[in-house]
Amino acid sequence: MKIGAHVSISGSLDFSIDRAIEIGCDTFQIFTRNPRSWAPKELWDEGITKFKKKLEKTNIDPIFSHIPYLVNLASPDEDKWLKSIEMMKEELIRCEKLNIPYIVTHLGSAKKKSKKFAIEQISSSLNNIFEDHIGNSIILLENTAGKKNKIGENIEEICQIIEQATFYENIGLCFDTCHAFASGYDLRKIEVIDDIVSTIDDLIGIEKLLCIHCNDSIFDLGEGRDRHAHIGLGKIGEIGFENLMKYKEIRKIPFICETPVDEVRNDKENINYLRKI
Repeated sequence: MKIGAHVSISGSLDFSIDRAIEIGCDTFQIFTRNPRSWAPKELWDEGITKFKKKLEKTNIDPIFSHIPYLVNLASPDEDKWLKSIEMMKEELIRCEKLNIPYIVTHLGSAKKKSKKFAIEQISSSLNNIFEDHIGNSIILLENTAGKKNKIGENIEEICQIIEQATFYENIGLCFDTCHAFASGYDLRKIEVIDDIVSTIDDLIGIEKLLCIHCNDSIFDLGEGRDRHAHIGLGKIGEIGFENLMKYKEIRKIPFICETPVDEVRNDKENINYLRKI
């Protein structure tokens, strides 16, 4: 299994690799830019070269980029929607330069519009993003925590978006355990995970599931609240992660922890805890 965490790029992009090595990552995730700003910091040739050369000296693979929180591919506001598309296009170019194969994105909210509108809006967004793109990076659509007006709280919705996408080969799925639990998937029950795996495989193929965001949940089942807890110490508990790892299809997928760093545990300890499971 490949297990890692989201790591900081503070100081320099290539420092993320040092941090990933320090905590024992087989894989890791970063923001390539400020996650709360529309304006990206330019990538310089020297920084790109340092990142790629340092990464080549490790066995860490693959690397994931997470798109900034501002992106809303379902937005009914044309200005926000177009800015989101432009940011995604910029991130594709950045990731191609850095040899990062996967970009994880939240789907956003269509506000008071229907789910049908949201699905069509996201599909249109993805078609626009990939229409003129030359490269191999893949966008992974992440399931949401089931908050009001959010799209993607159930697996079927995301599979529907992927299935009807024009650029099908450029789109995959990222499954977040905390989000799934918050939206009503009880991962403590093996039959629920069996249903999740079967649904994905039947609708788009399990090979489209390319990343697991591995997070326990502070809040209880179905509360729609996205607050991550240390692995095994939240409401999902160790049993939920044991259940996930019973599936050989899932054990082949990189696990990325987005867990807290505090006096209870740090990233390295959560990674080691997952390996123990």
